[in-house]
Amino acid sequence: MGIRGLMSFVEDHSNEFFIDLKLRDTKIIIDGYALFHRLCFNSNLELRYGGDYDSFADVVQKFFESLFACNICPYVVLDGGCDISDKKLTTLKDRAREKIQMAHSLSVGGGGYVCPLLIREVFIQVLIKLHVCFVQCFSEADRDIMTLANHWNCPVLSSDSDFCIFDLKSGFCPLNSFQWRNMNTLKGTREHYIPAKCFSLDALCHHFSRMNKALLPLFAVLCGNDHINLPIMETFLSKVRLPLGGASSKGRRHHRVLGLLNWLSQFANPTEALDNVLQYLPKKNRENVKELLCCSMEEYQPSQVKLQDFFQYGAYACPDALNLALPEWVLVALAKGQLSPFISDALVLRRTILQTQVENMQQPSAHRISLPIRQTIYGLLLNASAHLENTSWNALPLQRLAFSEVERIHKNIKTSIVDAVEVPKDHSDLSTLTEIRKICGRMVLRCCTKSSKE
Repeated sequence: MGIRGLMSFVEDHSNEFFIDLKLRDTKIIIDGYALFHRLCFNSNLELRYGGDYDSFADVVQKFFESLFACNICPYVVLDGGCDISDKKLTTLKDRAREKIQMAHSLSVGGGGYVCPLLIREVFIQVLIKLHVCFVQCFSEADRDIMTLANHWNCPVLSSDSDFCIFDLKSGFCPLNSFQWRNMNTLKGTREHYIPAKCFSLDALCHHFSRMNKALLPLFAVLCGNDHINLPIMETFLSKVRLPLGGASSKGRRHHRVLGLLNWLSQFANPTEALDNVLQYLPKKNRENVKELLCCSMEEYQPSQVKLQDFFQYGAYACPDALNLALPEWVLVALAKGQLSPFISDALVLRRTILQTQVENMQQPSAHRISLPIRQTIYGLLLNASAHLENTSWNALPLQRLAFSEVERIHKNIKTSIVDAVEVPKDHSDLSTLTEIRKICGRMVLRCCTKSSKE
């Protein structure tokens, strides 16, 4: 998630909206996805030749050693697979296209930012080595992070502008002002701290006529985020006169941010503001738009998931995951990062997105070489299909043994239909897959080699 133009806007007003911190002696909830991207792209690593993993692992280790030196106890929360509703698919496809363009630029000697394929796995390996507590959520982690941080009353470390909207008790520290490489010592002591800045939601609301915090989720969806992009909202924005309340920098995006915040500040609550928004739209669209906006605003409410249970007991209940009736070992392996989000996407959506890498864009994607392995994985996962009656699984217009893959074709993306290998049911029941004998495991592996020869 992320709100267009918001992070650069608040950073342009850092003296008003941020508080300087000397961070030490605290728990901190870390957005794992944001962190490993930040460390990968801001550590002068080589991104062109498949992954400078040793150097990346060293950087990750030094980061956490800085936290330990300041008696900061990190809890890393990683995103899982796509939401069951698949409402971010358009955004994910747009990002995939952008990554392909950057990967092409890198492949011909230009600039760009594309994570090597195994960067997430290396990150997790370092977490395990250093005994850093971490969990992989079943889907997107933002709400779960917010809920856990408020439960423990500790700050969040991320680069996602959605954390400027969440009502966090101890605030949100942006990664780009988290000076972990420049630890300082408290005067007259031997205690270390990390200089950081903490976003103040109260300061933002005070700046805009003491606006009600509850209006900010509506601001987020009107401004535009990863979950909603309604063309009809341009009708509202073109008709309403947004009061700028002063000069803004960086063009139209900041005009929209500033104008919407000033406009919303006149309303007492979200219901009043939403009713006013709908007045600018054609009557035939109002109910549908209202439902979509209210649904999107829910993304900023606390989660039902209690990640503290995982860190205390080694397991937690996720309603979305439980509704699928997946085997317990699958849920545990996903939470521990032993299975990648690729697996949950295939299980829940019967669709996967193959990650972009730096390669010759005129040649077929290197993912083609592992197609037989993926087909066998899909065959194994098909045995869970009986549990997925209430998901979009059965709504997909695909053949019974087919999955869809979003892959690179030259410098664009294409959704391809991939047939799963039919694995013998008596050797591949997903609920008992971890218990099969070696001889049965070899039979499953032979499915890979057989399909690769056909």
